[in-house]
Amino acid sequence: MRARIYCPAKTAMSSGMAKTHQWVLEYAPASAREIDPLMGWTSSDDTQSQVKLRFETKEAALDYAADNGIEAVVLEPKTRKPNLRPMGYGENFATSRRAPWTH
Repeated sequence: MRARIYCPAKTAMSSGMAKTHQWVLEYAPASAREIDPLMGWTSSDDTQSQVKLRFETKEAALDYAADNGIEAVVLEPKTRKPNLRPMGYGENFATSRRAPWTH
């Protein structure tokens, strides 16, 4: 059984970093997906491809894979520079602004 271990990226629809600090173990598909002749939907008889296990650390995920005989590949996350403004949200309402804040 093959699997990959990765740290998920943030979603494109939010600026928050929720659900990006855990590590995920995801199994690789064992068989190709097939097209259902009646409905045209794709399906597979591989239930392991639906399983995603979450771990607090990369080491915990690697230990789980080693204990269960899973061949795992680790994908390291790409780090990004934090976007921190000096005054943050309060800067919008500061009295020392050059121009008044309006909608």
